Amino acid sequence: MDATKVGSIDKTASQTGSSKAWRKTDTVWMLGLYGTAIGAGVLFLPINAGMSGLLPVLLMLVLAFPMTFFAHRGLTRFVLSGSKKDGDITEVVEEHFGRTAGNWITLLYFFAIYPILLVYGVSITNNVNKFLTELLGVGAPPRWLLALILVGGVMAIVAFGEKYIVKVMSMLVFPFIAVLVAFSLYMIPHWSGDVLNTLTFEGIAEATKNTGGQSIWITIWLTIPVMVFAFNHSPIISAFSVAKREEYGDEAEQKCSRILASAHILMVLTVMFFVISCVFTLSSADLAQAKAQNISILDYLSGYFDQPFIKYAAAIIAFIAIIKSFLGHYLGAREGFNGLVERAYRAKGKTVDIRKLNRGTAIFMLVTTWIVATLNPGVLDIIESLGGPVIAILLFLMPMYAISKVPAMRKYSGKISNVFIVIMGLVAISAATYKLFF
Repeated sequence: MDATKVGSIDKTASQTGSSKAWRKTDTVWMLGLYGTAIGAGVLFLPINAGMSGLLPVLLMLVLAFPMTFFAHRGLTRFVLSGSKKDGDITEVVEEHFGRTAGNWITLLYFFAIYPILLVYGVSITNNVNKFLTELLGVGAPPRWLLALILVGGVMAIVAFGEKYIVKVMSMLVFPFIAVLVAFSLYMIPHWSGDVLNTLTFEGIAEATKNTGGQSIWITIWLTIPVMVFAFNHSPIISAFSVAKREEYGDEAEQKCSRILASAHILMVLTVMFFVISCVFTLSSADLAQAKAQNISILDYLSGYFDQPFIKYAAAIIAFIAIIKSFLGHYLGAREGFNGLVERAYRAKGKTVDIRKLNRGTAIFMLVTTWIVATLNPGVLDIIESLGGPVIAILLFLMPMYAISKVPAMRKYSGKISNVFIVIMGLVAISAATYKLFF
């Protein structure tokens, strides 16, 4: 099992080359950030964003990069503001806000990410089971065995350590982007200008019918958290920040910002190209129908174009997306779990062996994810949704609060981007909370 603290991936790289030059490790982390953020959820993004017409999509196009970049840069700066070179987010929180606040935030951090890991365990089992039975027409193994094989296979990557986790994630990004762009290009000959009519008052009124009479402004408001979580990679930010601090030292913040910007540009270009291509191909009514059927956009397109190969591509791309996002979220869930255990030991005046802790954490994640994937509980999505507002608080508001209260972050105060992130964070939190109850 991985016996290292987060950040070990780049330790040797710090000895060679100029810190201003772009290194191979920077590319690996850029793709790792992309891999954590862009998962199977992107296959539902065109439906959620586009069924009310083009206006929410254009808003997403404008806001996606600044929201994603400034928020994650703020969280990165927060992790880098700690005095310990290898201190992860749980340690930095305690350093800045005290032990009690650190305990609570670490607990919230873990329970915001851990359910997402469980959801991915269920999703990968359902995805492969459907692929075997519906597409290949063969009998699937018993669910408990299939879940064990799949979850165990992904967790086997974890056993090789953080370095290999991030490398595997970065490699999986390439086929994902290739399929996403290929489908975007495939749809171009089928583009229609009808979607432009949704920018008129009559078009907005017609699109409103597809959302059960929900106003366009409510739809736009509720689209904000969809956009936030579609590009969210906060679970891997701590590991990324620690790794780059070990590699670049005092210049880590500038390098992290550059890597983040590159990753976010790649995210916005590929994902928004796919979303726009879907919206120009399908009508608002088509997208509303896909929403009612609770299927991914590729599943809907396979019937729309009467092309069975799209179903195979949908299953494969979802499989790849789930694996890479699972690995990225595992790093965050491990940090949270390790932080809780270390605090429990510290309260008793004891220390814990990081090697044994990482091994125990991996076993805990494997067993619990396998059990949940086998049981396939219906309440899991609700639990995951509860973590949405928590993630938004940690990603948007906590770093901005730290800028005003923590001396080490005071140098980032007075920026208009801070005000923008606070406003968008409050909007995202309010909309995510609203969706939980209505």
